[in-house]
Amino acid sequence: MRLAICDDSKQDTQFVQSLAADWAKSRNLDLQSLTFPSAESFLFHYEEDKNFDILLLDIEMDGMDGVTLAKQIRQENEAVQMVFITGYSDYIAEGYEVAALHYLMKPVKQEKLFSVLDRALEKWKQNERCLNLELSGAMTRIPFYEIRYLDVHKNYVTVHAKQDYTLKRTLGDFEAELDQRFHRVGRSYILNLKHIRRVTKAEVILSDGTALPLPRGAYEPLNRSIIERT
Repeated sequence: MRLAICDDSKQDTQFVQSLAADWAKSRNLDLQSLTFPSAESFLFHYEEDKNFDILLLDIEMDGMDGVTLAKQIRQENEAVQMVFITGYSDYIAEGYEVAALHYLMKPVKQEKLFSVLDRALEKWKQNERCLNLELSGAMTRIPFYEIRYLDVHKNYVTVHAKQDYTLKRTLGDFEAELDQRFHRVGRSYILNLKHIRRVTKAEVILSDGTALPLPRGAYEPLNRSIIERT
């Protein structure tokens, strides 16, 4: 699990980082924590490395504040969990816009932080699996739960998630990286069973309304997978 602490108070940052390390040790968890003295410094790093699971964000910082930073991150990343740290209760309503996991009031108490990180850990366990794609020289992580399906055309596979990503790889390559929530349909598709709304002998309808034709003999195995895995 990777955690970032963004706070312009060095003392507060060191204290929270120490508490997070104690929490990870008590949970027998491998935790990597990085610290940033400003929202701008975090964004500079984030451009090259988006692989974070939890963000602990101070709200009141010089320059860009924590809420503005959270909104900017949330535009492209719905998987990362955000926790605001603040000395005031006036900002709580702001958290709804970015689906903040929790607020921690300063000075941060150990039991409060441990409780919030326990909640984050449970959510992380559910959503941690991601498909890592190398695109234009940068790593893009797509949470499994966002992927609706993958299809192949000639030598290219398209991953259909919140947007489409097309790569020159085989469907078999992707099949080996995905988990039990995905089902291979013939040579053409891999479907996320969680996104299936309806199945007929001729086609499968996904949650976004996409209709995909089913090849002969695919109906029974697909139904069996839905029953056994979801």
